[in-house]
Amino acid sequence: MITRLIYLLLFVSPQVLLYVYLRERLPDPARPERARRVRIGLAATFAIFNIPWVLVAGRALSGSMWGVGRIPYLGPWIAWQLLGWIFGTLVTCYLLGKLVLWGSRELGAVLFGTRRASTTHRPELLAAPSSLMSRRRFLARATYSYAAAGAALSIYGIWSAYRVPQLTRRTLTFPNLPPGLDGLTLLHLSDLHAGIHLGAERMQEIVRQVNALTPDLIVQTGDMIDISRAFIPPYVQAFRELRAPLGVVTVLGNHDRYTGERDVIRGCRDAGQTFLQNDCHVIERGGATLALLGIDDPHNWTADDPQPDDVVAALRSAPAAAFKILLAHRPGAWDGAAPRGIPLTLAGHIHGGQLYVPGIGWSPGRLITKYVMGHFQRGDSQLYVSRGIGVVGVPIRVFAPPEIELFTLRRG
Repeated sequence: MITRLIYLLLFVSPQVLLYVYLRERLPDPARPERARRVRIGLAATFAIFNIPWVLVAGRALSGSMWGVGRIPYLGPWIAWQLLGWIFGTLVTCYLLGKLVLWGSRELGAVLFGTRRASTTHRPELLAAPSSLMSRRRFLARATYSYAAAGAALSIYGIWSAYRVPQLTRRTLTFPNLPPGLDGLTLLHLSDLHAGIHLGAERMQEIVRQVNALTPDLIVQTGDMIDISRAFIPPYVQAFRELRAPLGVVTVLGNHDRYTGERDVIRGCRDAGQTFLQNDCHVIERGGATLALLGIDDPHNWTADDPQPDDVVAALRSAPAAAFKILLAHRPGAWDGAAPRGIPLTLAGHIHGGQLYVPGIGWSPGRLITKYVMGHFQRGDSQLYVSRGIGVVGVPIRVFAPPEIELFTLRRG
């Protein structure tokens, strides 16, 4: 309990410090009435936007965070918390920069003997009133501009989380692809997370989007359901309409296990899908053999777990001459697949981190894995990590929109 309370206070502290800082620095003391309105506005804003802390704190202190994702308006609240952390960081960097600049000037004055004796013991310089006003106006404008930009980014992120998945078309070329599989179209779905943030209507819309692409084969790499068994029937109703000549093949994700492994597997099979658990599904096409290897989500997971035992178990049932594709929920399984000569691994799990910083190419997903999203190649083995469709907990995606992929396999 004490440890959880300490963590909670650490997460709350940036909001408290930011409020105290802005309350002291933003109001103009030369205009008391306006200063009073600014303080009231700040207090109201911080109070309203931090109400969810009451619900989060209760769950955090009780030791269960699974219900957090069901808190109303969680997306805007998380965005507000992130903005507080970022703005607090910017203010800290600004103050540290001023401190370093002042220190370097003082040190330079001492070293080069340009410091006047009268300044040796003087107190900290006070800026002229006009200078104080100028800095206060700068802070006010910076704060309001930052808040406006943050609000716009948050609105975009929430809209992006609920948008129709973006279609990624990609041709994957393999030197050893059997001629009978040349031109095969494979559609990859991952991380649907059917639940409070993705209901029956959106599932039906996604199914219509997939069917309109007329793929030869559809695969799913886990996290079909998000925590609640109540969303299994709507999933079954929507996804039994998926159409592909070579079928729909599915593997388990960690949230499916949280929901109830047996119930999710039964639901996928009721929807007409082939479900694989460390097993192989063989497809014949044009005289060629395609072996889909499906591995389970690990019970004891570590970062970038190669899952060698699971990969070997799935390979046992695969014909030696078959072209092999590994379906795994977590992308680290590629590290177990590539050394074993598996040409293609498809995975998800990371959601692209749900936040991506363009330019520097960073995402929170890098704290979990080196394979956050997109295409990777090592020798003759390839990996594609989907950004997925749904969200975990926080209904917000910033520059990491939901995605489905349509791959065309080519020999070459």
